[in-house]
Amino acid sequence: MSRSPARTAATALAATAFLVPLLAACGDDEEKKDSGAQDSAKLTVLAAASLTDVFGTVKSAYEDAHPGTTLTFSFAGSQELAAQVRQGAPADAIVTADTKTMDGLKADTGTPSVIARNRLVIATREGNPDKVDGLKDLADPKLKVVLAAPEVPVGRYSRQVLDAQKIAVEPVSEEPNVRAVLSKVELGEADAGIVYKTDAETATDKVDAITVPDDQNAIAQYPAAVIKGGKNVAAAQTFVEWLSTPAAQKILQDAGFQKP
Repeated sequence: MSRSPARTAATALAATAFLVPLLAACGDDEEKKDSGAQDSAKLTVLAAASLTDVFGTVKSAYEDAHPGTTLTFSFAGSQELAAQVRQGAPADAIVTADTKTMDGLKADTGTPSVIARNRLVIATREGNPDKVDGLKDLADPKLKVVLAAPEVPVGRYSRQVLDAQKIAVEPVSEEPNVRAVLSKVELGEADAGIVYKTDAETATDKVDAITVPDDQNAIAQYPAAVIKGGKNVAAAQTFVEWLSTPAAQKILQDAGFQKP
């Protein structure tokens, strides 16, 4: 029995009316999935050791502002972080304590942006029992001085300022990052060491910080960049850009870092 053209058309219209909302619902589900994937991103960020304390606050603030996003930080000397990136470590972004190290990662990262600056101070044992007054005093052979290794940004900055003042220092040890230098002084294993201002401020009950005059100091720059090939490139870019926002800058500057 054949159907009339009018009946066939009515059936087709009914089927279309059923399918349109179904397809729209599927589209909504896909959008929700895409949005959810971004909102629930788990980011791994490689960060210079001197950012250890302040990035605890950064983590809380960022996760509060981006519900569903989880930040995991891995802290080490910038040279160690660079090695991890070159070896293909699973990470989404990197923040180093110098531009030289970041420049060596051009093939592995997006365009970096400087998010903060820092300066050097001399950390001494609490109460400064050795009466260290400035860089020149670090040349005293009776003083146990510890520096970061030359390949570490703070170690390179330290030697830069010492060389500029023609001060020869024989460190009792060369450490892999700034926190290791600070720890040596805190534990009394060294009388003095050169660290970042922000690191000394995390241990005011254990060390004294001796100011290095501006004309003898060095400025450390902290560039941040997305790591190419990461699983969450878009979300990582959002985080890197957020580090330059007023909210992030306030956190960094409250911790003693300087404006980029």
